[in-house]
Amino acid sequence: LRRLELLTAEEAAQVQAASSLPEQVRAVVDVLASKGSQASQSLQSFIETSNSQLYLHITVQHLGQKHLESLQSSYGNSLEPGALQRLSNLLLVEGLTDIQQKEHDILQVETTKGLPNVSKSIPLEKLFLPLSKVSIPPRISVTVGVAGIGKSTLVKLFVCTWAKGDINRDIMFVLPLTFRELNTYEKLSAERLICLASPHITEPGCISAGAARTLLILDGLDEFKTPLDFSNAVVCTDPKKEIQVDNLITNIIRGNLLQEASVWVTSRPAAARQIPGGLVDRMTEIGGFGAAEMKDFLDQMFLDNRDLSSQVLKHIRANRSLHVLCTIPGFCWISGSSIAYFLKHCSDQSQEAAVVPRTLSEIYSYYFKMALSGDWLEKPRETLRIEQAVNTSKKLVGSLGRLAFYGLLRKKHVFYEQDMKAYGIDLSLLHSSLSTRLLLKEDMQTSTAYFFPHLTIQEFLAALYYYTAAKRTIFDLFMESGVSWPKLGFLNHFRSAIQRALQAEDRQLDIFVRFLSGLLSPQVNKLLCGWLLVKDEHSGFRSQAISILQGCLNTDCAISSRAVNAMRCLQEIQHTDIAQAVEEAMKSESLAGMLTPTNCSALAYLLQVSDVCLEETNLSNCLTYNVCKSLLSQLLFCHSLRLDNNQFKDDVMELLGSVLSVKDCQIQRLR
Repeated sequence: LRRLELLTAEEAAQVQAASSLPEQVRAVVDVLASKGSQASQSLQSFIETSNSQLYLHITVQHLGQKHLESLQSSYGNSLEPGALQRLSNLLLVEGLTDIQQKEHDILQVETTKGLPNVSKSIPLEKLFLPLSKVSIPPRISVTVGVAGIGKSTLVKLFVCTWAKGDINRDIMFVLPLTFRELNTYEKLSAERLICLASPHITEPGCISAGAARTLLILDGLDEFKTPLDFSNAVVCTDPKKEIQVDNLITNIIRGNLLQEASVWVTSRPAAARQIPGGLVDRMTEIGGFGAAEMKDFLDQMFLDNRDLSSQVLKHIRANRSLHVLCTIPGFCWISGSSIAYFLKHCSDQSQEAAVVPRTLSEIYSYYFKMALSGDWLEKPRETLRIEQAVNTSKKLVGSLGRLAFYGLLRKKHVFYEQDMKAYGIDLSLLHSSLSTRLLLKEDMQTSTAYFFPHLTIQEFLAALYYYTAAKRTIFDLFMESGVSWPKLGFLNHFRSAIQRALQAEDRQLDIFVRFLSGLLSPQVNKLLCGWLLVKDEHSGFRSQAISILQGCLNTDCAISSRAVNAMRCLQEIQHTDIAQAVEEAMKSESLAGMLTPTNCSALAYLLQVSDVCLEETNLSNCLTYNVCKSLLSQLLFCHSLRLDNNQFKDDVMELLGSVLSVKDCQIQRLR
């Protein structure tokens, strides 16, 4: 500027005396503004043709202000107050555990009893700061959490808090994107990705050049339609070049693009394993509800009826298995709604019919009955005639069920208009109150996305579809093309579903088969007959379905989570004899001699759900070496374990030592 004679020596010295770059910029602008329009035009010409820090800083300051205003407008009022406290602290973890990588989300919570095996936490405001004075801020951060735990709510909380200026003021740009939206694009460049996150940003080159600290948020990796392949991704370093979206994401995470930006990915645990651990600088996990948070959540649900909130909480706490799952906010909302609906109507039912929902299938049957009847707690019953409601509901649930089932097989949880049309779903019916409880929609820049309120709702719908279709189809339902060997009869289809679930490496069919089993229970048939099921139709299949499930327990191998899930299927179908016999033996300390493979599976199940094991798991004087060996993987999650007076071989200590060293192990006391 001195060479262009736009500043005198005295004015240049005055500018240089300013302590920081922003103050120097302000001083330059003020001096030149006082010299008239010609000086201002000369400055504008200079910064437009220059690649200097001044140009970048002025441009970034202008864009940053517009960006902040845009986020404040978008995220200002989108948070529920109850979410704030729990999400203000995240669990700091060293990586994914074996159970997180291999098991279904619900099984993860059931097995660990909703208690992550970590003690360190990190406040939200420090999530992108160094952990110590000698470390650097993380470039790649990954936050994991099971379905319904609040990952997207956490992102909203962070963006909202940052936009208010309360945290991370060193970050100039926060760019939030969802994989749900990225699914609608085949190719993008890094600069176009920036504009997609913030359409008002007219100079994405400033951000890709690293002129200001930027945080790119990629929410919901588990919803991305294309697996990330870090081994074969083509390297790209040009921020203007359009490439396949999955390649773009891998190049950004690897640091080939947007090298100076921090990246925050949220995901369900199993999907997060796509990102190599060596590329992740910081991994955090969202914890579930504590006791006080669960109570506050239910109080918020039933704001005008605290007595109802207390009754719902009492029923949840009385069922240990249900209580553990209700640490997940999404599941707690479904369970709370269902139990409240039951309490509201139990006075209208006979004493025999008024059974508190205890199994997963019963909870979801009440939820669906509530949705089908339009009888929601927060509004009066719809006036639509019951016959019309039944017919409309059956048609919609049938179409959604088919979408849910084949989506589940493809690990697809987000759908678009082309999917709706392909599965014959009448989009005009999606505006009914029924669909808003079973399917949500989100309007995006280029399309509309549809998704189920919780993964388990998709799984229940899928089970309903399979149950209904299995009674009439002769081809394998798992082959959507219909080209397969004939499978005649419901029980052949039921056996096929159980075998598929047992063989699935990712365990993603476990809850589906639990619901499928539950649809054969007398209680669920009572609840849904006339709506989605035919009265007493289950009775012709139930005993043989029980035999199929019991066949999954007769194994001499180690008791796995597959056997435990088969036991849970038996509970859903209301066949509780095996578990009750083993539980009675545990209470009377008479397990010795009765631990057959089937009873070992029941014992493994009881370790997770029985109140007998709540304070201490007492397995003294009943285990042989082989039984202990078969149960090892299930003993991991006992907090206090008693194994005295057992006739073990000497090398059992080596076995127990291997268990105690496992990352998943939660044993705190052993005697």
